[in-house]
Amino acid sequence: MSQSSSYLATLERHRKTFAVLEHHKESAEKLLELTRECLKKGGKVIFLGNGGSAADSQHLAAEFMVRYKQERVPLASIALTTDSSILTAHPNDYEFETIFERQILGLGKPEDLVIGLTTSGQSENINLALKAANDMGAATVALTGRDGGQVKDIARLPIIINSDETARIQEAHMFIGHWLCEAMDEVVLSGGLD
Repeated sequence: MSQSSSYLATLERHRKTFAVLEHHKESAEKLLELTRECLKKGGKVIFLGNGGSAADSQHLAAEFMVRYKQERVPLASIALTTDSSILTAHPNDYEFETIFERQILGLGKPEDLVIGLTTSGQSENINLALKAANDMGAATVALTGRDGGQVKDIARLPIIINSDETARIQEAHMFIGHWLCEAMDEVVLSGGLD
């Protein structure tokens, strides 16, 4: 096994990525405020992503709907990556690039918060969905990586993990997502959605 793929080398790359996450504190707090505002207005948090980011989207939507650490009411959320009939019918009848955009057009409303997870920032299906959400007046956030790609100019709040390694970017996205879940527990329990 090469040194670059060793356990300790991978851990060091993880540490290097996480060492700069404190620079995203202000953006993470803005994400928390957008989430609180969305839910207080009766909106829902909509997650979307491809591949591993699709799984992360489903994970975070489940944390919102079920619970994170604390007993609390469910927080309205959905991942657009879970309906196998939509995910197969849409690209069959149209094209894959518009698979999330169409769901936003059908399910979205101005009170919603749409969070796109894309490690490259270049995923056309994520970018079109965020544009559609912007057009309807919903709040939009991109959890992305590398140089932010095209999505940094589309999402109203881009959070860019400065790494070229997909796995490290996804780990950072999940850290932010789990922090958001923990912070929302506190918001709910303090009456912040009342």
